[in-house]
Amino acid sequence: MPETAATDFDFESYIADIPDYPEPGVVFKDITPLFADANAMRQAITALADHFRGRGVTKVIGPEARGFMVGVPVALELGAGFIPARKPGKLPRETVSISYELEYGTDTLEIHADALEPGDRVLIIDDLVATGGTVAATGKLVQNMGAELIGYGCILELAFLNPRDALAASGDQELFSLVKVS
Repeated sequence: MPETAATDFDFESYIADIPDYPEPGVVFKDITPLFADANAMRQAITALADHFRGRGVTKVIGPEARGFMVGVPVALELGAGFIPARKPGKLPRETVSISYELEYGTDTLEIHADALEPGDRVLIIDDLVATGGTVAATGKLVQNMGAELIGYGCILELAFLNPRDALAASGDQELFSLVKVS
């Protein structure tokens, strides 16, 4: 059962359920209708930014690729820089990376080695948090580089996959989501 964040905007109505995708028995949560509606997207970006406003965020990191679409406007709203966390080999300068476990295998994310410095206060933003593995790894990368991890934000949290358990292993930073699917 979805729950919405403490806002009166109905984000859930912009999330389409696609049954049996990508395989039978799975109900895919498609947030592209939210992206396609200018008002809904503005409301989502504003709600995410407002939640973290006043916390001194200096950088926002968005994991590839939809984290870019949500992270950049949140960074602009907060007056912070944006850092893309990319798949290996996609960034042109020296990088630092972190590998993490997936349900079936491993994956790796990289950011530029000079993207963060001690004293940076970092917010990680993604469109969706499922198991929490990607954003938890990104948070660990932030901490490994000596910056301060402020928290995590997303439009949609698949709470039934227990992403908060994965995030708790990295610290007590908050996960704020606009819609939670229990």
